[in-house]
Amino acid sequence: MRPDPASRVGDSDGEVAARVRRVIDTAGVSQREFARRIVMEPSKLSRSLSGTRRFTMAELARIADTADMDAAWLLGTRTEAAARPSAVRRDRASAAGLPAGGRPLQIVRETVRLIAERGFHAVRVADIAEACATSTAAVHYHFPGRDELLEAAVRWCLDEDSAHRAAHIADADDAADALRRLIELRTPYTRHRRWQWSVWLDLSAEAARSTAVGRLHTAYHHQWRALVADVLRRGVEQGVFRPTTDPDADALRLTALIDGLAVQVLAAPPGAGAGTGPDAMRTALLAYVDATLAVPGPSPED
Repeated sequence: MRPDPASRVGDSDGEVAARVRRVIDTAGVSQREFARRIVMEPSKLSRSLSGTRRFTMAELARIADTADMDAAWLLGTRTEAAARPSAVRRDRASAAGLPAGGRPLQIVRETVRLIAERGFHAVRVADIAEACATSTAAVHYHFPGRDELLEAAVRWCLDEDSAHRAAHIADADDAADALRRLIELRTPYTRHRRWQWSVWLDLSAEAARSTAVGRLHTAYHHQWRALVADVLRRGVEQGVFRPTTDPDADALRLTALIDGLAVQVLAAPPGAGAGTGPDAMRTALLAYVDATLAVPGPSPED
């Protein structure tokens, strides 16, 4: 019989935390990035590693899946060599269609898809299990409660979006180019982006009700607006945006315009016409930037 996934693991000597640190070191990523991969709040991971909080069985199961090993080694009940999966087991996991990162990542990805398609409150654990071709017990093994799973999936989705934005603008020519790239990323051209927007807009209602997941949405929205404000601030320094630009106020207006246009794009029925599609949204946003933020180019007479 499996232990309760929500139960806390004793670690008075710090051996479990030490083994988790070894997994993080082997992964060669930052602690924050590792937390994202195991769908865990970075602050919880930090406290667990420092000994002020104990890992749950479900968290260790996700860590083990990410490291491609048995959780028994993390618990100290099996040697590291014995805990590593055989080639046969790895082949079976590959044949089952599990993504890199194992079952936990598959679960959160399918949860995000279902939230986008059905809405936050309509998604059941049974639906998630069916989408992953597994049992509800397997889902609960990694994420004990439905609320915890939905919040983890939302956090993963928003973290992925934030990381993607940062990577996409890292090599921009200047702030104007960075802003154009951000607009491109926020325009729902692809199915994946429409899913992200559907999740984002569904969570807006949760934010209005001040629920736990709604507060998570609010935090990420502030982060997104701060990124736009930073790009505008750099643009003023580089001379590509007008000196009269107020980065914080203009970021508020621009992100609000992006949200409003995205709602219209997603709400438009098929065949509604070119004026309601992603191209129209992108054109409207770039026109707004040119009219209110960009430094005007030379006139034809010049």
